[in-house]
Amino acid sequence: MKRKLTDNLSLKIISLLIGIVLWLVVVNIDNPVISKSFTLSNVELVNEAYIDDTGLVCLRDGEATPVRVTITGERSMLNGITSSDISVVADLQQAVSLETNPVMIPVIASCNGVSPANITVWPQNVSVTLEEKVTSEFMVGVNSGDSKPGKGYEIGTQTVSPEKVRITGPRSLIRKIDKVNVYVNVEGVTEDFTETANMSVIDKNGETLSVTQMNNLRFDNDGRVTVATRLWKTRSDIRPEVTYRGEPAQGYVLDSVSTVPETVSVAGSKEALEQLKENGNIIEIDDDNVDISGQDSDKEFKIDISQYLPDGMKLTSGSNNEILVTFRILPEGGKRLSIPTSKIGVKGKKEGLQISFEIDKLEIRIKANGEKDIDDFDEKAEESVEASIDVEGMDEGSYQIPVEITLPDGFELLEEASTEIVISKVSTASETTEE
Repeated sequence: MKRKLTDNLSLKIISLLIGIVLWLVVVNIDNPVISKSFTLSNVELVNEAYIDDTGLVCLRDGEATPVRVTITGERSMLNGITSSDISVVADLQQAVSLETNPVMIPVIASCNGVSPANITVWPQNVSVTLEEKVTSEFMVGVNSGDSKPGKGYEIGTQTVSPEKVRITGPRSLIRKIDKVNVYVNVEGVTEDFTETANMSVIDKNGETLSVTQMNNLRFDNDGRVTVATRLWKTRSDIRPEVTYRGEPAQGYVLDSVSTVPETVSVAGSKEALEQLKENGNIIEIDDDNVDISGQDSDKEFKIDISQYLPDGMKLTSGSNNEILVTFRILPEGGKRLSIPTSKIGVKGKKEGLQISFEIDKLEIRIKANGEKDIDDFDEKAEESVEASIDVEGMDEGSYQIPVEITLPDGFELLEEASTEIVISKVSTASETTEE
């Protein structure tokens, strides 16, 4: 017996509708429509050229304000979206008005595959200030901070390319700029190298501009420069040699010339150090101010040695530019003599006290008294010289005390001698343990 398709048609239609409803319920339970929010702080300002022709430039107000982007859609779709998939821009062409202060610019968010109708943003506007646009040029300096090259090397030259940079931005911010630096790390380096690095901008208070402030500036080379660093070897045995003018007063002679320090440390290029070696590792100093004309006593000069270094050379880091040059002048027939302080006798020292000298040698000046010639003061005569101090009645403390000098017959002191001593208590082993 055959059945027609139209048999029980109403029942069949009802069953179909129930099936469709059940399918929609199941789909909505497994993949519902939901909302998901993202917080982003990288709001990009676009179409700045819109106001560029007016001679104005945008200045963001304070730190970048984060925006909250909410996307509505099926859960399966939202699960595949991350904050990196979302673009947030503030379009200057959409500004409500350029006459307000600050200017409010609408924020627009977008995400591939998502309808703009399903995206909301809060806050809906960002604020900027319009200022006069100015451009200034700055030299680029190099800073290596506390980093130091390997042992035996110093930074010789650091050449920046380009040497200067043009920066465009709001007048108020450009006026704050003091200098532009680029940091190059030289820690442990012993070979020349070249690298490209980002510039940092320092304000007049010595502070580095923040990321937000830097975003308000435009650089003509994207804020990057190339630095070529050349390292120089160091030498520490370089002797200054001073040329002087004039002659001491009549009846006086120049006994010796000494410098403090006796040697200086330099860093130089290979060529400069080789040339210096050929010159006996001597730095020649010819200063018109070093004149001993008519002098009848010692004369000292302070000289800035750095100005006498040849090209391709400099003093090592931490070195003092100045040296002290001493010309020792004696009467004709005079002589200098050094007595080790260990050979100076001590009289009148109290029991339980000890004496220490602040110097290792005492320099005295002598001359022949007419009975003999200074050339007669030979090694034997030098050995016969006696020196002593008298500390009778002195307690612990520091003292400048005269030194009694006994010379061989025929010779006398040019000036009285004295030395600095320290008198202290002798410590016993038991006292040291108790402390």
